[in-house]
Formats: sequence, structure tokens, C-alpha cells
Amino acid sequence: VQLQASGGGLVQAGGSLRLSCAASGGTFSRYAMAWFRQAPGKEREFVSGISWFGANTYYTDSVKTRFTISRDNAKNAVYLQMNSLKPEDTAVYYCAARYTSGSYVLTALTDYNYWGQGTQVTVSS
Repeated sequence: VQLQASGGGLVQAGGSLRLSCAASGGTFSRYAMAWFRQAPGKEREFVSGISWFGANTYYTDSVKTRFTISRDNAKNAVYLQMNSLKPEDTAVYYCAARYTSGSYVLTALTDYNYWGQGTQVTVSS
């Protein structure tokens, strides 16, 4: 499967952005999907994940009340709505996919074998 992330940009603290990830080339509804991010000088970290039909989601603690992950299997897309953005959210955001045999969320970087190219999110203070 090929992944194309978009929607990043420059926003002031407290603002919002919506990231999109378009998938092609696979049976999208059978892929666990996730967003990761990587800030300069830091390791790539898990942000949020979603199961096959969105019944299960998971968030890292720092974004739990501010970000919402969703997916539209008819459009082969996954989204990350980011509200109340903080300067520490500044990073390159990557979408990731893994074909799974069941509907569950994967949270480890090594769980995923398909990656998008990343989209830059910059939050100014």
C-alpha cells in the first residue's frame, strides 16, 4: 500500500490542523493505521492509532484530549484532527499502515511496515 500524507503547515499555539493520509494499492479496511511524529533530534514516536473500522483508537497521553483520529474506508483515508496545538507538537507527522488479521490498534513503530512521506507541522508560540 502507498500512503500520502498532507495537511501540515504553520499554526499559532492554540490553533488547529487536520492531517490527511490517502492510501492506495491495498484493501484499506484491513489495515491498522496510525500517526507518528518526529521532532528534530528526537526519535519517531507514536501519536495515535485506529483499528479496521475505527471502533478502537489509542492516543499517546500528551495528545489524548486534543487530537482525534478517524478513518473513512470508502475514501481510503485516515485523518488526524489536531486542536489546541502546542509548540511541543512541532514535528514531521507520518502516517503508517499494517495489514492485520484482526481489528485492533498497533502502537509500536516496528509494528508498521508501510509509511507515508511525512508532513511538517510547526506550531509557533
